Amino acid sequence: MKTDAAIAIIGVPLDLGAGRRGVDMGPSAIRYAGLSRRLAELGYQVIDYGNLVTPMVETIPLPPPDVRLRYLEPITEVCERLADQVAKVVQQGITPLILGGDHSLTIGSASGSARGRRLGLLWIDAHADFNDEHTTPSGNIHGMPLAVLTGRGHPRLTGLAGCVPAFDPA
Repeated sequence: MKTDAAIAIIGVPLDLGAGRRGVDMGPSAIRYAGLSRRLAELGYQVIDYGNLVTPMVETIPLPPPDVRLRYLEPITEVCERLADQVAKVVQQGITPLILGGDHSLTIGSASGSARGRRLGLLWIDAHADFNDEHTTPSGNIHGMPLAVLTGRGHPRLTGLAGCVPAFDPA
């Protein structure tokens, strides 16, 4: 099957939003498993943008144990860069395929997709990911993306789409 459709792969090896290490290996593992080859076999034009540079937890001071938004600044910086990259890809008519990484990267990928557009969002997860800094039991931002995308949460995160909310929950 040949198609003119293009897919842009963007890796985001981010694990700062989770309380457990390892998901930063996701983009490499998925590529190693042959994702690009399989998409090309399906007829897609594959453009691999490589990985966004993300900070490693070892290079950042540990947040205090009682902080309500762990690693807010580095996660926000990664999500801003991801939102910009995704918005550029979408403007070119290319479908972005984001490889992660923990759930916090969804703030950047969905915000970039939503810039200047009205989009729907189907969220399927074992957890609601609807915490904010007032309801989180852990302070881990990977439990907050759906709340952030619907306008609930820290302003550094909720405004990445250029509008608040990025997605209308109605």
